[in-house]
Amino acid sequence: MKRSILTLMLLGIITAFGCQQGIGQQLKQKDPKRKMSKTPAEWKKTLTANEYYIMVESGTEQPYHNAYFNNHEKGYYVSAATGEKLFSSDDKYDSGTGWPSFVKPVDPKLVEIVTDNSDGMTRDEVIERSTGLHLGHVFDDGPTDRGGKRYCMNSGALKFVKTN
Repeated sequence: MKRSILTLMLLGIITAFGCQQGIGQQLKQKDPKRKMSKTPAEWKKTLTANEYYIMVESGTEQPYHNAYFNNHEKGYYVSAATGEKLFSSDDKYDSGTGWPSFVKPVDPKLVEIVTDNSDGMTRDEVIERSTGLHLGHVFDDGPTDRGGKRYCMNSGALKFVKTN
């Protein structure tokens, strides 16, 4: 019984820290070198409060309590800000982290990987190249037979477009 409880606790800790951190913490400071295509005030007029929190303030939604972590429909994931096609359901997989995870973007030229030194660690942040807005992070622990990358995205930075 004790072993089961310890295993469950360990699994919970791994899940909580498996993809993105900062949940319930103070907002990250925006990297002053990161250029956004619009001012935060302009983005506030066009994005929902959740989209703004994630994309402009580099926030993180809760695992397992977001729109697309468990979406298995065929289609594309587009930027919530621009409608640009960023990820495909063909490249989505269940990473066990509670966030939608992909092995690659539809077109690598549409995203940019920048260094994120927030929360006391160094990670590779994924931003939308045309806007400079935060999408999520990329890690080197994805399926090895599909390139080894895990693009761990926030559902709130995406919108799903179903295809037949």
